[in-house]
Amino acid sequence: MRAAITSPRPVEPRYRSSASLEETSKRKSQRNRDHKDLERAVHNPTYDKYANCKIPTLKLVLFVIICGTYLTLFHFPSVHTADHIADSGSKSTFVEKWTSQSPNVDPRYVSSLVVDWDDVSVVVEKLTDRSEYQGIGILNFHNSELDQWRQILPNGELINLHLDYAPTNVTWDSLYPEWIDEEEDFEIPVCPSLPSINAPAKPRIDLIAVKLPCMDTKNWTRDVARLHLQLAATRLASMAKSYHPLHVLYVTKCFPIPNLITQKELIAQKGNVWLYEPNLNILREKVRLPVGSCELAVSLKAKENFYSGRAHREAYATILHSAHVYVCGAIAAAQSIRMSGSTRDLVILVDDSISDHHKEGLEAAGWKIHTIQRIRNPKAEKDAYNEWNYSKFRLWQLTEYDKIIFIDADMLILRNIDFLFEMPEISATGNNGTLFNSGVMVIEPSNTTFQLLMDHIYDIESYNGGDQGYLNEIFTWWHRIPKHMNFLKHFWEGDEEEKKVRKTSLFGANPPVLYVIHYLGLKPWLCFRDYDCNWNVDILQEFASDVAHETWWRVHDAMPQNLQQFCLLRSKQKAALEWDRRQAEKGNYTDGHWKIKIKDRRLKSCFEKFCYWESMLWHWGETNWTDNATTSAHVPAASKTVNLSSL
Repeated sequence: MRAAITSPRPVEPRYRSSASLEETSKRKSQRNRDHKDLERAVHNPTYDKYANCKIPTLKLVLFVIICGTYLTLFHFPSVHTADHIADSGSKSTFVEKWTSQSPNVDPRYVSSLVVDWDDVSVVVEKLTDRSEYQGIGILNFHNSELDQWRQILPNGELINLHLDYAPTNVTWDSLYPEWIDEEEDFEIPVCPSLPSINAPAKPRIDLIAVKLPCMDTKNWTRDVARLHLQLAATRLASMAKSYHPLHVLYVTKCFPIPNLITQKELIAQKGNVWLYEPNLNILREKVRLPVGSCELAVSLKAKENFYSGRAHREAYATILHSAHVYVCGAIAAAQSIRMSGSTRDLVILVDDSISDHHKEGLEAAGWKIHTIQRIRNPKAEKDAYNEWNYSKFRLWQLTEYDKIIFIDADMLILRNIDFLFEMPEISATGNNGTLFNSGVMVIEPSNTTFQLLMDHIYDIESYNGGDQGYLNEIFTWWHRIPKHMNFLKHFWEGDEEEKKVRKTSLFGANPPVLYVIHYLGLKPWLCFRDYDCNWNVDILQEFASDVAHETWWRVHDAMPQNLQQFCLLRSKQKAALEWDRRQAEKGNYTDGHWKIKIKDRRLKSCFEKFCYWESMLWHWGETNWTDNATTSAHVPAASKTVNLSSL
């Protein structure tokens, strides 16, 4: 059955105030009096007498009324629907009343928001060419609100847009499944379909106004009806001719999807009213994408010879905040990007905790340094791992670029991924549930998007307390790229041996099969090069892979010597590695890595004032080696070598 979502019946409260009941009672009494007066008039003999003697006069009056009605209809601004022309009089027609009272209205699409028409008027004033508008598409507004639109935009024809509801079995989980068969070994993933608007061929639509529902829950961003209305509106907008501007206006108490029509296309906003002028060429590309992450938006075998005419406006970016131990990783990541053949800019955001010496190394590796003020996560505890990770929002302030591929500093790019610059914000791999992994993601810098992120850090809660969880609450509309473009160095405990063997072969394939390896667990540069030190910690063995470890060290060895010095081991880290090795020996771990004789030359290199790391084991406590109070940020230009006993 076709449902008209433009006419949802307003939900009335179950209990009304005494004043409301009194007013209702008065209206009923008035109606009863009117009916009685009519009946009295019909049955009064006096009226019958006059009716018998003045029939010509009555006919003349009726003729004048009918002519006046036709003239009114002819000159009044029309209200169209996508399927038929509705009565355009100032009062609702019988059909409109019936539609508004239809029991088939889907409550998912109903918005209880009381529209502030003054705010709408203020925003519409930004439309300088509104007097020339031919058509105004109205979607999901109640019929009683159409008169207000007629008053605000009296010159254009109102088009009462109709849209079939999404099937009830289309849920957010079905649109954003945790896993899909990317290799198509068993099935070809297909997204559920969402109905589109059947718009009339004429008149030309110049403005699309949509009223969006917003659930009073913390999960309001994952609402199928809300997504459907916005996608339907943008699909309709994308059909417009590019030579004439088209605007989209949302009325909603919750902010619209910020990356469908982007925040930098926002031209006015007041209260619950948001007005956009979308780039129609870009919008057409977006609406061609799968509805959710239920299909790959990028082929598993992507084209690597991507050409962009705006390469100077595209960049790779990463961030370091309060973690100089990632400097080596960032240098290796830059090396891997250049080895993959990319010539895009490399941008790194750093805070004041990163020393000038380390900045020099990052710059020598090819990174353009941007020093930032950190952003504190207001819900993190002091000195916690996630205290400053909202600093990642600064990426949206890199407005000298149109597109950025963000990568974590613990990644290697094995194959060119420049083709991801063709993708919109947010394109990423799946994580768990309906969420994406922010380790590799395409973003579009915008100061207005940055401000949106900042505006909600107190009221939107991150599911994991970090930036990834927060970004997933803001950008719930995202596009799945293959996991080969952010392949986690990780083995699930329940993985079959065959799957583990397959993963291992992917880590070491030459030429590479994977595009990106994401090094979870203890990082390669913080281990000895002889083997992956995750083997020596029972809870970290799921991240252990000697093959992936060797892959990282091949990139390290390709780095210039002056950059390799940034990957030297601190004394305290050497002690930590030896402590873990001894614990693995005590536990007699079956993998046997603790038996391997260490040959890493960095064991005998020292650049700190205190070099005798073995003595640290005598007083080894629970303080983690990354504690800033026990690590020195100063690294001299030349390292000295001392003779130390091997492990």
